[in-house]
Amino acid sequence: YEIKECDWRSDVCSSDLRHIGKHVPGNPSYVVQNMPGAGSYVAASYIYNIAPKDGTVMGIIARDAAMGPLTGAEGARFDPLKLSWIGTPTTETNVCIANASAPVKSVADLTAKELILGDNGPGTGTYSYPKALNALLGFKFKLVSGFPSSSDVFLAMERGEVDGICESLDSVNGKRPDWISSGKVRVLFYGGAEPNPHMKEHTFVMDLAKNDEQKKEIEFLYAGQGIGRPFIAPPNLPADKLKMLRDAFDATMKDPEFLAETRKQKLDVEPEDGAHLEALIRKIYATPKPIIEKIGVLIK
Repeated sequence: YEIKECDWRSDVCSSDLRHIGKHVPGNPSYVVQNMPGAGSYVAASYIYNIAPKDGTVMGIIARDAAMGPLTGAEGARFDPLKLSWIGTPTTETNVCIANASAPVKSVADLTAKELILGDNGPGTGTYSYPKALNALLGFKFKLVSGFPSSSDVFLAMERGEVDGICESLDSVNGKRPDWISSGKVRVLFYGGAEPNPHMKEHTFVMDLAKNDEQKKEIEFLYAGQGIGRPFIAPPNLPADKLKMLRDAFDATMKDPEFLAETRKQKLDVEPEDGAHLEALIRKIYATPKPIIEKIGVLIK
């Protein structure tokens, strides 16, 4: 068995793979083959077009990769509606944060005061979310690109070179675990496919929409957060092979040893199964074309 893409968190990927083999008939070993490039488009295209359709190859791709074909992204040579969706160990929440010393103190200030954000370039949430929200909600984010990773933006925030970032909550808590709890940074608002019950004290981006049309646009913008970090397999898998992989994934998410390991690493496990992801993808791809086109332009 091979995993063709695992460029999100090597510790999480390794943890998943150390346990998932126990739940596949025959207890196979897994070989990780990183296939980074173009925001997981390279790996997803390989899984879709080349990988054998016998249940021996899976991929772990970035959440927003599934949106690529919908928005006409170059290099997204696959059809998410035909991929085999296995499950995701967690859904995601994106937070827009600012240094406590920044002039912007709350989401209400964002329409009147400029906030300088570091970003990792087009195709990432650090770029797409603030850029689109500037147009949709009239925010005054000023984006400074060229940072290779969110870690580089965090360093720039500490040096006072930029004021903030829109990044996954998991990334912020993993790399700077004291930032939010200590008040060193403020959470201006957060976004996701649905409200996060652990973020009740913060503003949910969907609540900022001024009308139903805007709500649908923001909902589509953040739809990828609900996809999380999905496990995928090639299209047209035999039904028994698809069931085998989904069952193995579901069992791994309940495996006491796996859960104990993730707790030690302070990783959240809030899984969704393959059927849920498949339904979510169909809902996303049923979004009215004018909304898809509008958001596609805004995030480029």
